[in-house]
Amino acid sequence: MLAAVLHSPGDLRIEDRAVPVAGAGQALVRVTLNGLCGTDVTEYTKGPMMVPLTTRHPGSGHLGPTILGHEFIGEVVGTGEGAQDWMGRRVASGAGVSCGRCRACLRGRTNLCERYYTLGLSTDGALAEFVAVPVSTLREIPPGCPDIEAALAQPLAVGLHAVSRAGLEAGDTVVLIGAGAIGSFILAGLAGHDGRVIAVDVDAARLENAGKLGATETCLVTVDDPLAGLAELLPRGADVVIESSGVPGAAQRAVQLTTMGGTVLLVGLTKTPQALALADLVLREITVRTTVAHVCDADLGRALDLLATRPLSQLLVDRVVPLESVVTDALEPLAAGTLGGKVLVSPHHA
Repeated sequence: MLAAVLHSPGDLRIEDRAVPVAGAGQALVRVTLNGLCGTDVTEYTKGPMMVPLTTRHPGSGHLGPTILGHEFIGEVVGTGEGAQDWMGRRVASGAGVSCGRCRACLRGRTNLCERYYTLGLSTDGALAEFVAVPVSTLREIPPGCPDIEAALAQPLAVGLHAVSRAGLEAGDTVVLIGAGAIGSFILAGLAGHDGRVIAVDVDAARLENAGKLGATETCLVTVDDPLAGLAELLPRGADVVIESSGVPGAAQRAVQLTTMGGTVLLVGLTKTPQALALADLVLREITVRTTVAHVCDADLGRALDLLATRPLSQLLVDRVVPLESVVTDALEPLAAGTLGGKVLVSPHHA
């Protein structure tokens, strides 16, 4: 089979690999579409970082560079012991694999599993014609959900998990800082909220899309003045501020925008140490929460059901490219910032 294999920064090769073999509790999935996210781009440009230099490939036993790809859908064409019921199903996969036995898993927080690993990052993924995955990560795609919509299920599940972590109450005013990739899926997850939803970004095109996704208001700010106009929009602050940009300093700005007794939800990742005015947090009794990944049981099926009734691809998908041109038509322009939407990869294009 053809697979996109990461060797070193800027060195992703389309190689011929053996089709993996489904082990016990696993399904062999013929990949239909694989979405790319910012993590894939970072691994391509600067990695391997999260990706191990060598992965033991199922069915072959040898060690070698890793196949990327963790947002995918496909059809089950083979099964291992205990997974026969999945044969022939059209499925979407969650990215993370959990053990189901540790304390976090038993509490339903499988995204915090002690033995958690991620397909396409910790081990071989689905930027290939076939992938073998544990059936615990799979959910069946509803019959009325087109492939191009179902391919958005994993990142939408991340957005839904973030919204559930925010602890929204009816009528709350919500501010979303950063209406980019994950911010867009958080906005989609906020659909139906009955309070104000204000999207904040430095990019006018992103904000235009945010309005279509459900933001009731938008605020265009600048890098030099990232709070421009927000005091007028929020004289008493927001009940919930979701920081999804990951920009240095944004966490403190989220705190500044939050009302007394409100909540800040941190989504965006930055490895740079950040300053926070802790006295202000304490004196105004602001709750700080975080969110990571998603919980398959709670979020992935719900994401698929949403996508079956509310298509998002026209707003979020920029293009579908064949696997053979994933570097030139997807990873390079994504790294250069010249694409404004999601890219899906088709390993079995006509």
